[in-house]
Amino acid sequence: MSQSLAAAGTATRPLAELALTGDLNHPARLTAPDLLAWPQHDADVSFECATSGTRHHRFTGPLLHDVLATARPGFDPARRKDRLRFLIAVSGTDGHHALLSWAEIDPDFGRAPVLLAVTIDDTSLDRAGPQLVLPQDRCGARHISGITAIRVDGGYTSWT
Repeated sequence: MSQSLAAAGTATRPLAELALTGDLNHPARLTAPDLLAWPQHDADVSFECATSGTRHHRFTGPLLHDVLATARPGFDPARRKDRLRFLIAVSGTDGHHALLSWAEIDPDFGRAPVLLAVTIDDTSLDRAGPQLVLPQDRCGARHISGITAIRVDGGYTSWT
């Protein structure tokens, strides 16, 4: 085997990266190791799956709210309720998508402890990418593996 082929066979996959986009003052590209800069939270989660029964996992990672707040969504700071019109769309490598409202994760409203998990059962997600974990969900339908993009959208200014 040539030296270049041998090196290619032993090279590690690059770190998975997710894009923070949309109505943000500081859009960013982040990896699981980047997410270690935020305070880490643990969640023991049981998902009741219709096809494979109950699954138990332990996740660790920062709160979605903390990460997105750092990206500074384009809220009108003079209007506290302006945050209520913002939606968060999350996409994964497997084509799964989930939609959340900003109010769901905001400490002044729903305060849901939604994680951007960087570990699952003490296994690093550096190469596979962070996972969206909603510990309060009974089933794991909004659990997104290998997050590729999180888009914050505040374009809902009129309700006519």
